[in-house]
Amino acid sequence: MGWLDGKVALVTGGGSGIGRAVVERFVREGARVGILERSAERVKQAQAELGDGVVAVQGDVTRLEDNEAAVARTIGAFGRLDIFVGNAGVFDGSTNLADVPKEKLSPAFDEIFGVNVKGYLLGAKSAFPELAKTKGAMIFTASPAGLFPVGGGLLYVISKHAVVGLIRRLAYELAPDVRVNGVAPGGTLTDLRSLEALGMSDRSIARSAGAAQKEAPPPNTPPRWLDPKDHAGAYVFLASGENSGVVTGVVIPTPGAWGDRKLYQPIGGSQK
Repeated sequence: MGWLDGKVALVTGGGSGIGRAVVERFVREGARVGILERSAERVKQAQAELGDGVVAVQGDVTRLEDNEAAVARTIGAFGRLDIFVGNAGVFDGSTNLADVPKEKLSPAFDEIFGVNVKGYLLGAKSAFPELAKTKGAMIFTASPAGLFPVGGGLLYVISKHAVVGLIRRLAYELAPDVRVNGVAPGGTLTDLRSLEALGMSDRSIARSAGAAQKEAPPPNTPPRWLDPKDHAGAYVFLASGENSGVVTGVVIPTPGAWGDRKLYQPIGGSQK
């Protein structure tokens, strides 16, 4: 018996990284899962590797019609929707305000908010009618950068603060029909890409770390690089009405002992 037996979930950005780890864990816990993924290659890979318990759909989270299509495909395959996980995201390469060329600031803002915030909002809009029928749950991938002033550059930090606001407002607005929560993973080796508008789309967290498996993580991060699977259990808990049925409006940090003291230090400040 799994925690999610008989449940149906939809995970955006479910083809790699934390999203893929969540999909795999949900399947092991008894759920059937829809995936909305931008990469056609990852769509094919997920479908081939995860089998009939998964339906993978290619699409862009910044398009309402693609979110609606993913919901429809998931319902068509499995007959219901109990859980929506908004997870697809983009990073900013830890770029500070002074380092963003003024002509790139607006497109960079639009790009990161389009994926990290509007993508979640459009997914929520598309999934809500079905989740209301099943008294289901929404879970969003937040970040310690949404709780503290570091964990990325300016644009990433403010986009993830917006995600926390989205979680709290939707939890207030959709109660008692739908529970809305978040998970805030710490520094994790994934293929999370940086902004195309800043010329960084070929960079990822894992690539930027170099031989990160052998290196210590940078300052103000957890004492080791985290694996996507480290976070999946928090999503399972929040998805399970039996185990978290009175939990809503909460963001669970899974930061790997990321100390609050360091998070409040100024950029370039003492690391003592």
